[in-house]
Amino acid sequence: MVSTVQNTDVKQDADRAMVVAVMSRAVFEPGADDDEMYKVGPAFPLLQALQRVNERLLEENPAESLLFDVVLITTDRKQQQQSSHIISSTRHYGLDVSRFCFSSEEDFVESLLKNNVLLFLSTDQNEVSQASQKGVLSALLGLQTASCPSEQLRVLFCGDAIIQPDTGPKPASRQAAQSFSAQLGEMRRRFGVFDSPLNIVLVTSHGGRESCGTALQTLRSRGVSVDEAYCLAGAPRGPILSLLSPHFLLTDGFSSLEG
Repeated sequence: MVSTVQNTDVKQDADRAMVVAVMSRAVFEPGADDDEMYKVGPAFPLLQALQRVNERLLEENPAESLLFDVVLITTDRKQQQQSSHIISSTRHYGLDVSRFCFSSEEDFVESLLKNNVLLFLSTDQNEVSQASQKGVLSALLGLQTASCPSEQLRVLFCGDAIIQPDTGPKPASRQAAQSFSAQLGEMRRRFGVFDSPLNIVLVTSHGGRESCGTALQTLRSRGVSVDEAYCLAGAPRGPILSLLSPHFLLTDGFSSLEG
């Protein structure tokens, strides 16, 4: 059973909006039963960054329709019983969330499909895997997300997954990844080289310059120009990720061997 509450204060062009769904437990940490407002969780800066991109897009063009459309998914029974707390908490913190979807753990993927979600984000690896298997581009949020900037959305592409060879027909997850990356690239082109609220980074862990170059060319063929590119040539990825502080890492869906 899936129920949805629409936030009429947030209006998006359904044909152009990039729908991003986030698990509510990643955004808010439930407090005591009598607490009206939830404490913020690790994904809170992510929602602020998504919103900042929208604000800058509308500053550039008040008629802009290519915007992020944020949906909160709730499967936790306690949070569902306190649904009004989730809604009031988003308003309290000034977050533009267009829809609140409440479902069982078994049916949450259905809510993603019904809402035409392009990207699903969760701190639970099992949920990410379930969504990916149904063709929804998904990424895992780590605890480091809490320390990410709120003024700039930082998206990191995994070059190793991008350059995996195609074998056979494209799976749904790969099609979803290419659709999302193309729209993200179009959104990035709305801004100049400097002072952009959206930063796209490419990191290739294995191989040399040729592998990194191939990944760059592949992204460019999809309309994505990156702001920064790093070729690690086998070096550990952890240090550079700590330095870059991406909100999420996109690896799923680019390789036909995944999902």
